[in-house]
Amino acid sequence: MTAHYSTLTQFIRARERDHPGATGDFTSLLNAIGLAGKRISRDVNRAGIADIIGVTGDTNVQQEKVQKLDIIANTELIQALAPTGLVCAIGSEEEDEPVEVEQGVNGRYVVLFDPLDGSSNIDVCAPIGTIFSIYRRKTTPGSGTNSLEDMLQPGRDLAAAGYIIYGSSTMLIYTTGSGVHSFTLDPAIGEFILTNSDLKCDGGAKVYSTNEGNSPRWDDADIAWVAEMKAEGYSARYIGSLVGDFHRNLLRGGIFTYPGDKKSPNGKLRLLYECAPMAFIMEQAGGKASDGTQRILDIQPTALHQRTPLYIGGANEVERIERLRSMSFTQ
Repeated sequence: MTAHYSTLTQFIRARERDHPGATGDFTSLLNAIGLAGKRISRDVNRAGIADIIGVTGDTNVQQEKVQKLDIIANTELIQALAPTGLVCAIGSEEEDEPVEVEQGVNGRYVVLFDPLDGSSNIDVCAPIGTIFSIYRRKTTPGSGTNSLEDMLQPGRDLAAAGYIIYGSSTMLIYTTGSGVHSFTLDPAIGEFILTNSDLKCDGGAKVYSTNEGNSPRWDDADIAWVAEMKAEGYSARYIGSLVGDFHRNLLRGGIFTYPGDKKSPNGKLRLLYECAPMAFIMEQAGGKASDGTQRILDIQPTALHQRTPLYIGGANEVERIERLRSMSFTQ
């Protein structure tokens, strides 16, 4: 008896049939991202053999050391997306400015990505990943490419978001606003296979993920929040990769935070490349995402590399920090 399974392409096309006006463009776009993910997965798995572990000697716009695999992943995504003609604007966490898209004059979508989140974990084989978000174009097709108006959209306007995690297996998780779906790469056939069509962040695990090494610079609300979590029996689990910590908490429950502090009042994480897409996924899974005072998806971006504090995970845990921060501001 033949086993029934659904590949990423089959799954997207089946859901596309529910929308009579669909052109197939969105399916092609997600497939292009999936293809880049397969190539990056191959490169990650061969990194030591191919001598592509290590830094390039450069720093990116965030003043972070650039890993060799950062550049490779960035190139793979651009080469997969730019020639499709579907994308009018591409933004990358590794690029100071928007990526030039000559074929995108009539493209109807915008794609923003962090090509390799957690890349400082590459040489110790900890989980790393690609985060992506897709917006619909706001300007008129044919009017040009790389418009900031198209790129600086709030997360609530996302058409889709997802991530690809490279760990013990390679998984692609995405949402278009109708549930969160996960696929695992089967290396034997080179396809992403459906493993869960409706992920929910309700695992119930009492886990918090944050870099407590920064706590001397935290404000009182964040210190009080961690103290409450510990008093209630929460365990600390911190990989140091947003994708890695987020993925574990999505499947098992818990919360990830990267608050602002005295050194970095706006935190470390990028709104467009990391926080908004992950917030979209988490809300679709039944959780919440906040900067401590407002919903991440309601923040209006003003710059491509804008940063924001992030509290993301189970609704109760996020509401707790919002309550504590509200109390600290009113005292």
